[in-house]
Amino acid sequence: MTAIATDWAFRASEVTKVYPGGARANDALTLHVEPGEVYGLLGPNGAGKSTLVKQIIGLLKPTSGSLAIGPHDLVAQPDVARQLCSYLPQAQMPIDSFKAAEAIELTGRIRGGDPATVRARTDTLIEALDIGEWRDEMGVKLSGGVKRLVGFAMATVWPGRLVILDEPTNDVDPLRRRLLWEQVRRLSAEGCAVMLVTHNVLEAEKSVDRLAVIMDGTIVAEGTPSALKAQDRGQLRLQVMLSPGVTTPEAPDWVRHPVRVGNNLVTTIDESAAAAGIDWAVGLMGAGVAEEYALGATTLEDVYIRLTGHASANGTGGEA
Repeated sequence: MTAIATDWAFRASEVTKVYPGGARANDALTLHVEPGEVYGLLGPNGAGKSTLVKQIIGLLKPTSGSLAIGPHDLVAQPDVARQLCSYLPQAQMPIDSFKAAEAIELTGRIRGGDPATVRARTDTLIEALDIGEWRDEMGVKLSGGVKRLVGFAMATVWPGRLVILDEPTNDVDPLRRRLLWEQVRRLSAEGCAVMLVTHNVLEAEKSVDRLAVIMDGTIVAEGTPSALKAQDRGQLRLQVMLSPGVTTPEAPDWVRHPVRVGNNLVTTIDESAAAAGIDWAVGLMGAGVAEEYALGATTLEDVYIRLTGHASANGTGGEA
């Protein structure tokens, strides 16, 4: 890829947000996102991700610290923040009274795009995301997945210097998820700084250049996916699918970080304990406690579980 100037980097420095009553949502957060980079902000619900985003786009003012894009102070100039940032919120866009293509094009025009370029870009996004059959459908008739894709197109038809995407693939079917991620990478290739806000670690691992894990308003780890997984080298991921309705079985001492989500029990074990791990899982199946198991290489989700004590979203999603 051609080298991209970094004059328009986004920088957060020592950002702290304390609400009336003393609740601390962000605690001295420091991070940066370069143009041409996809940066993941991962964390469970309530970790402080949304509070940080609201401060970036000027909806909240930090208690202390600074936020900037290039030479612009986003705290002192919240109106400039909204011009420089494109934002896809986690909630669906309110497009019930608009046709899909109309909503995308109108958003581009509002953001200052010239009509011909916005119209061409609208057509390109509709084709790239494979939503052409719904381009003239009213928003009220669209499924959640298609609305999500239209919302993504609205946020990126005339992108800002920083594009913030909050759970962009919610409700989107697997095929169009891949198409959406291709467009995210295209945004970065064209020089946008992209911030992906999510708790879907499996998707983030495939899509981000760097990421931060946030917990209780604090960044607890930051780096490339490979760097964050380095500490877990020599370990394996053992996932046991428990039988419906059973209580969580007591794990042996050599099983680390067991976390249950639904009927899935996710753990890590040393490579040297692989045989013992299989015997334990097979024993659970023989006792009717488990239905199957899987043993494989550790993933970024295992790092996430170790750091936060939470499992991520499973990334299956619904149909568009």
